[in-house]
Amino acid sequence: MNFGRLSHVLILWLLFFPQAIANRYLTSTYSHELLEESLVAPGKFHPVALASSPYWRDSVPETIRKSYITFGERYLHHDWPSLPATLFAEFKTQGNRVHYEAASFEKRRQLAALVMAEVSEGKGRFTDDIVNGLWSFFEETWWGLPAHYGHPYPIPEDQNVDLFNAETASLVAWSVYMLSDQLETRSPLILKRATKEIDRRILTPALTGKYWWKTAGMNWNPWICSNWLTCTLLFEQDRQRQLQAVEQILGCLDAFMDAYPDDGGCDEGPGYWDRAAASLFESLQLLHLATNGRIDLSHHAKLQAMGSYIYKTYIGNGYCTNFADAHDNKAVQQVNIVYPFGLYLNDGMMRGFGKYLWKGDEQAAESYAVSGNFPTLGRELLFLKHITTFEKETAREPLLSEVWLPNLQIMTTRDSKGLFLAMKGGNNGESHNHNDVGSFIVYADGKPLLIDVGVGEYTSKTFSNDRYSIWTMQSGYHNLPQINGCDQKDGKSYRAEAAHYTKGSLTLDIAHAYPDEAKVSQWKRTARLLRGKHVEITEDYILQDYQSPSRLMLITPVKPEVSKGKIILGEHQVSYPSDLLDIEVEELSNLLDPLLEKVWGKEMYRIVMTIKSHATKGKVTYRIR
Repeated sequence: MNFGRLSHVLILWLLFFPQAIANRYLTSTYSHELLEESLVAPGKFHPVALASSPYWRDSVPETIRKSYITFGERYLHHDWPSLPATLFAEFKTQGNRVHYEAASFEKRRQLAALVMAEVSEGKGRFTDDIVNGLWSFFEETWWGLPAHYGHPYPIPEDQNVDLFNAETASLVAWSVYMLSDQLETRSPLILKRATKEIDRRILTPALTGKYWWKTAGMNWNPWICSNWLTCTLLFEQDRQRQLQAVEQILGCLDAFMDAYPDDGGCDEGPGYWDRAAASLFESLQLLHLATNGRIDLSHHAKLQAMGSYIYKTYIGNGYCTNFADAHDNKAVQQVNIVYPFGLYLNDGMMRGFGKYLWKGDEQAAESYAVSGNFPTLGRELLFLKHITTFEKETAREPLLSEVWLPNLQIMTTRDSKGLFLAMKGGNNGESHNHNDVGSFIVYADGKPLLIDVGVGEYTSKTFSNDRYSIWTMQSGYHNLPQINGCDQKDGKSYRAEAAHYTKGSLTLDIAHAYPDEAKVSQWKRTARLLRGKHVEITEDYILQDYQSPSRLMLITPVKPEVSKGKIILGEHQVSYPSDLLDIEVEELSNLLDPLLEKVWGKEMYRIVMTIKSHATKGKVTYRIR
């Protein structure tokens, strides 16, 4: 072999593909030898003090402890619900995933609440209920959700590793770890059974299975890995399997980080940041603890950008920019991950935001109860390691005046008069995508005015070939044009082009987000905030042919009142050129499911502004005051 020629080729490869140096950071930096040397031995991982430690009574403020205890008392002496097979089968037979998920999540909330109450009180009052709960979990056939399963009914032999199989395994692992002294006193069988169940449900299948999520650049990867890693560190008894699992997890996390844009933007939206970048941090936090600080990415530029995304997309008054599959337009509630993440990165804004999200010591359990689909026990316990530092932190609402994420093509901008504008470009092949290239939202005085509806309750259609038959996924129900009667199409090739950002303004050509049938050569859309005045939207278009009227859609939860040149939205208004546009208002309230009603209320409207001209070239400007 000609090693000189090989070296020359390698140098050229690195010159032309410099990203190869930065990629695979974890696996290239933390070798097998380093893991052998620094990774804690099986059975020796003690990330937080056990429930029997006085720490929980002496260091955690009494008001916080009382909050957890009161929350746990709601479930004291309650029966443990079963999860009927017919309820599981509803997803396959009826397309409904909400009924089973609600019952499953409530059962898991019950266990987490009881464990936190016992940790906080330390008197054994909740232990019987916890033992019964653990045994009930052991008897469940599978710990995941029917939407992620290949059979209508769960079968013992198929322990597919999905999000909630992993999440439940982590909940059980933390519960048994924290109460190991008390449970061992009751019976050694409990610990033995827990070890067996965690091994067969996640440790062995995750280690040996060739799952798609191991190389995915979306939330499944770090979400599962954070829980798999928890179970590995707390329950794996074989050193070689432990090392193999951690090495695999490092590879998985590398794949996730490498797929992430350098601007740190989460294309799944702020609602999924909690289980994307935040779950990556959760894994890194555990690895930092398990290697005595040897694995440390706190100064990694991309990780810092990934963390800061959560406050860069914050609107104010508790709202966040909610593009893509956001189930809520409220800012992330997860104090127990925002604050530790900010502490890890030494990001003062993020730490202050974590404190801002805190509802108060007496409502600690209320914050924790909404920290995910059900309370994330491990996150709460690790957060409480820092409670003394947290109590001294100063709350800070991150009202950034200007944000530009160039990879995702997302702009946010605000003025001192209460107007907030956000706009996105990107493409229609993003994770949890809606056909929304070029869409914008406007909030006024911290309240939603022109909105992105988000997503309703997940059903069998949501992640199927019928996804874009759901109205909330369609561009016609976003603040976007319908060109020559055509809405946008899904797929990465349907994208924004010629993005031009300056402070307070973003221009995109969104013509390529539409199919050929739209006959559009150019549709330059500019959204800009003229501080102290108004938001201004300009549509500058060139059509190949006029086929039918093009229409500009605006979605609002505020009942519109239309007069010539003005659309009144409560205390605010949209001014438009009445010589260029005709206005109609459509009520969408009958389309709202219970989840969307919970988010927006019972009213929703679509303002349809139809361009009167049949010309193939034109410009229309309208303003939101």
